Amino acid sequence: MARLQLSKSALSREMKQLVTFRRFLPSLDLKRRQLMAERAKARERLTATQSEIDETLRHVGEAVPMLANVNVDLTDLAKVTRVELETENIVGTRLPKVREVEIEVRPYSYMGKPHWVDRVVEDLRRMVELRLRQQIEVQRVALLEEGVKKVTQRVNLFDKVLIPRAQENIKRIKIFLGDTERASVVNSKLAKSKQRAQAAS
Repeated sequence: MARLQLSKSALSREMKQLVTFRRFLPSLDLKRRQLMAERAKARERLTATQSEIDETLRHVGEAVPMLANVNVDLTDLAKVTRVELETENIVGTRLPKVREVEIEVRPYSYMGKPHWVDRVVEDLRRMVELRLRQQIEVQRVALLEEGVKKVTQRVNLFDKVLIPRAQENIKRIKIFLGDTERASVVNSKLAKSKQRAQAAS
């Protein structure tokens, strides 16, 4: 770290920096709070999606126990053919968002498959979409976590390092300049009293 200059120009520079730091801190803190709120929403959405997945699995298990029949081939019955994502900007953090999902159902013979396969197809389509959305929501939460972490580090840097350091530097410079000014006043008075004493003798 550079040695602190104890001068009026250094005092002016430190005071300007302190004003700048104090001006940026509230906006950084606001950004941090917005990201934290968005992270909380993203976690809620992820939890809701997971609950929906669990509920769909439970429902399918109860409503269609025939799925255990290995003689009915359901392999690749539904598959994702297109996923359209968009990027959402939340206070400077770029997040993926599902715009559209296309799921293709493999053609099957209505007469060659049991009647309950129609219902399974719909549940399968729903499950594939839910799993895809879950993956994107996990990414969103991770990106928001990283965003909160970075902004919190910046807030702490301003609040706990830069502002206190600038305040301490200002204090040191003011003390030094005050001492220097008092010393010069005392020296001036001593010089005048010496001059008077010499003039009197």
